Amino acid sequence: MKLDAVHDIQRAYRKTLDAMSRPGLISNIKAQADNIDVEAGCFNSTVVLALMLLDTEVTFKAVSEREAEISRLINQLTYARAAEPENADFIFILNDAGPLALEKAFKAACPGNLIDPHKSATIIVEVATLGNNGDLIITGPGIDRESCIKVQTTDSWVDIRAEKNVEYPLGIDIIFTDSSHNILCIPRTTQIVKRVVG
Repeated sequence: MKLDAVHDIQRAYRKTLDAMSRPGLISNIKAQADNIDVEAGCFNSTVVLALMLLDTEVTFKAVSEREAEISRLINQLTYARAAEPENADFIFILNDAGPLALEKAFKAACPGNLIDPHKSATIIVEVATLGNNGDLIITGPGIDRESCIKVQTTDSWVDIRAEKNVEYPLGIDIIFTDSSHNILCIPRTTQIVKRVVG
């Protein structure tokens, strides 16, 4: 693998951390993704995120038509263990996942508990495209007044996410990535409403 396990991952981590602290900011990790030279069956940016987030101490769930194959690869690359969605620290929804996969993941994902809210799951989602000036209006910490985002996915996930995140500090963080290796982070503190057209 051409990826520099230290410098590339550190650069991707800094960009992801910046995107998480400034919801609505779209960061790009193409430079790091281009250094992935394994055929993973998912976006190279997703592989970078897996290498950045996973280790022997955490568990993951891959939701894909090629789940067994991709789970084996992620385990080989990171030594993290596969688990069912309700027990997974990280849930990867890949672009070939079936309909309603993201909705099902939100329903199953652990939001943490009041003693250990940090033990909540993070969902990483591959989508067609990410952009600004979309139909989702986000507000909350790290956002100046409000921001508009576009997340091109077929699932209707906004309301289910709101239900899951209603009892702060419990909740689910989410990282979107697209085929251009853009990333967009939506932490649990971010509020999302759909823009009413007309």
